[in-house]
Amino acid sequence: QVQLVESGGGLVQAGGSLRLSCTASGRTFSKYAMGWCRQAPGKEREFVAAISWSGGDTYYTASVEGRFTISRDNAKNTVYLQMNSLKPEDTAVYYCAAPENPYSSGTDYPHEYHYWGQGTQVTVSS
Repeated sequence: QVQLVESGGGLVQAGGSLRLSCTASGRTFSKYAMGWCRQAPGKEREFVAAISWSGGDTYYTASVEGRFTISRDNAKNTVYLQMNSLKPEDTAVYYCAAPENPYSSGTDYPHEYHYWGQGTQVTVSS
């Protein structure tokens, strides 16, 4: 059974940085694309970033481009989201997500992810 466990959320002032981690278990991590999505109160879950199974391709939603960086360490079965220059509008619960099928380049549609972590809260104060 695939399990995704996030960590690294917290409270930070605007302009600060956080690094989220997501450790996966239950299957061969290196064969699968990974993604991060977020959900703010009263809003739908939205795509944030994705990385292909090879790590060679990354994708970002426009609002985080240039501020967030997604990366992966296959030896540690972990995907990261480095978040810099944080803004109050980045406040949300951040979820790690994985598709069902291997060898994909990643997706920016949350509904196409099959496995989800429990989420980690990120709060950015102004």
